[in-house]
Amino acid sequence: MMPPMDPLLGVVKKYWGYDELRPLQHEAMTAAVQRRDSLVVLPTGGGKSICYQAPALLSDKLTVVVSPLISLMKDQVDRLLSRGIPAAFINSSLEPSDRSRVQTGIARHQYKLIFVAPERFASGGFEEVLHKDGVGAFAIDEAHCISHWGHDFRVDYRELGRLRKEFPEASLHAFTATATPRVRQDIITQLGLRDPQVLVGDFFRPNLHYR
Repeated sequence: MMPPMDPLLGVVKKYWGYDELRPLQHEAMTAAVQRRDSLVVLPTGGGKSICYQAPALLSDKLTVVVSPLISLMKDQVDRLLSRGIPAAFINSSLEPSDRSRVQTGIARHQYKLIFVAPERFASGGFEEVLHKDGVGAFAIDEAHCISHWGHDFRVDYRELGRLRKEFPEASLHAFTATATPRVRQDIITQLGLRDPQVLVGDFFRPNLHYR
C-alpha cells in the first residue's frame, strides 16, 4: 500500500512543479502549517518565499506577507497569479481605487496571500481591514530590518511588534538571509515570537571563492 502523499509536497508539486524540497524548507513549511511561530534564516536563493507561500494554500485563513520592496511585492504577486494562486499587494504604487478594490477583496475572502510594506501598519487603520477576513499567519520577509544590529534597520519594522497583540491567534514567521545570533534573538524579542522554531541554513557555497 502506497503511503499517503504529504499535503505540502502535493501543493508544491501542483503549483511549483517540484518533486522535492531543499534543506529546511519542509521544516519551515511544517511550522507554518502547525501554526507555530518560526524564524528561518536561509541564504539568498535558498527558497524562502515558497516556505510561506505553499502553507498559505493549505490554510482557510489569509496569510499576510510584509516585504520592504515594492518591486519585490509585484514580482511575487505576478508569479503567484501566473500559477493560479489568488494574491494581491497594497502599497504606495496603487491608485486609491485599486487600493479600495484590494481591500474589498480581503473582506470578501478572495485572496490567499496579501503583500504589504511595513509602513502599512505604522499608519494605522489597516488592521481593521485585516480583521474583516481573519489572518492565519504573518510572514515577515527581510526580518533583519527589525533589529538595530541588522545591516538594514528600518524604523517601521519595529511597529510590527504590535501584530502579536492585534492578532493573538495568528502565527508569526520571520524570514531573512542574514542574521547573526544577536540579530536572531532581537528579531524573536521584537516580534514576540512564542517558542519559535528556529531554522538556520548552511551558508557554505563551494562554488564561490574569495581572491
